Amino acid sequence: MPAHATSAFAAALGATPLDDLLAGSLARVQTRIADALRSDIPPVERLCKQVERYHGKMVRPSVCLLSALAADPRAARDPRPEHLADAHLVVAAVCEMIHLATLVHDDILDEAEVRRSAPTINSLQGNESAVILGDYLFSAAFHLCSSLDSQAASLLVARTGMTLCAGELLQLHHRGNYSLDESTYAAIVERKTASLIAVACALGSRFAGADASLQARFHDFGTALGIAFQIQDDLLDLTGVQSVVGKPLGKDLQKGKLTLPLIHHLATASPEQRGRTLLLLENAESSPEGDRAALARALDATGSIAHARAAAHAQVARAKNALEPLHESVARGMLLRLADAVVTRAF
Repeated sequence: MPAHATSAFAAALGATPLDDLLAGSLARVQTRIADALRSDIPPVERLCKQVERYHGKMVRPSVCLLSALAADPRAARDPRPEHLADAHLVVAAVCEMIHLATLVHDDILDEAEVRRSAPTINSLQGNESAVILGDYLFSAAFHLCSSLDSQAASLLVARTGMTLCAGELLQLHHRGNYSLDESTYAAIVERKTASLIAVACALGSRFAGADASLQARFHDFGTALGIAFQIQDDLLDLTGVQSVVGKPLGKDLQKGKLTLPLIHHLATASPEQRGRTLLLLENAESSPEGDRAALARALDATGSIAHARAAAHAQVARAKNALEPLHESVARGMLLRLADAVVTRAF
């Protein structure tokens, strides 16, 4: 696979007969995105070119295309390009564009200066341009989605856009809330991260001819996969290596965003431990990197890192279970291995 298309999971997935098909299809998806964002206004065109480097793991397009192949009985033995309809490329592009828009806006909210080991749009062009660019990406995604014959897809994508924004608003509402519980955290994560991955899987299967029951299974797979993905991101923010992850770490701490390891720790720690941790969190607002190691040690002492990892692995098991009734195929096998790769990645 090319470096820009699923290379993030290539090692974990291993070589398969689908490699060339998936890589070629993802390249076509990126072409669709570039075409959808093209502008005859030079400053807009330059900004859209800059956002191209935000493409990273390409998880959402990948699971859309793999779900389509896994849901199509014709593709079980001999997957071919004709098993992926034009609608699959459109949906994959739409989901990635919405994801890119959220990344641009997230960088503004987090005051981030680096993304994918390169300067963010807001650090290069300022918050005003970054806000409007994110809006431009959202609008272009919905415009592209409206080209599909199925209004149902547009309605589902639009509702998902509302869902992920609601998740972000819920998280902002609880910023600095050191009494946040795990159920509220789960509600945030399911909305702001998992919902878009879930719709990518569901629509991938829908346009492959899957019935409502099978679409629901792919939706469940994507939801569980997305939750596991976010928990791993939360762990990497605390324990990862910045040069590997490709963005500044400790931002959740700096912005007062409680993640699963911290929620568990604050709920189970002794009063003395909790007091020390709250002091670390207060200091993290001005120096997130300096207190990250101390926090990681405190969380490890209460088993909170292990608790979060176990929760992520439980979601992977839930994702795999959703696909259990499917006929065996190369695409189904890749989805299962991708689920494992989500929680073993270091980036």
